[in-house]
Amino acid sequence: MVSSYTTIFAKIPGLLVLLLVMQSCTGKKIFYKSNCDDGRSFKRVGFSQLMDSLTYYDNQYVEVSGKYQQSKGQSALINDSSFVDHSAAKSLWVEFSPECPLFLDGTKIGFFDYDYNDGKLTPVNNKVIVIRGWINAKFKGHLGAYKGSIEHISYIKL
Repeated sequence: MVSSYTTIFAKIPGLLVLLLVMQSCTGKKIFYKSNCDDGRSFKRVGFSQLMDSLTYYDNQYVEVSGKYQQSKGQSALINDSSFVDHSAAKSLWVEFSPECPLFLDGTKIGFFDYDYNDGKLTPVNNKVIVIRGWINAKFKGHLGAYKGSIEHISYIKL
């Protein structure tokens, strides 16, 4: 009888891990969208591929994933891998535009609505996001420190 209880208790940590993983996979994704690019197609591209071939993607609309970083003088998309250079020279400047207002999907709550977020920007700093926009390899962002920029942002998935 002791061995059957021992077997059951030995399996509990594995079951807890499985339950936690399943719960994290069902986390609700948040989408901010603009109708400024309705009907436009976006090329899905990996961050490293985009950065390695930025001039190829210049003046094209892309969808890319990366870690967003924001602070005073910084609005950047960086590689979300821990094993690569995260300097500004290896990052994209994210240029938001009033011509493409972003709203929480199905609402009139904007990405920059301070009232909705207790007087703060939407909490995306240091989070991996999916973003759609237009690549401008010539505009290097704040102080010209970035490899290029992604502009005309019409979609963000948190």
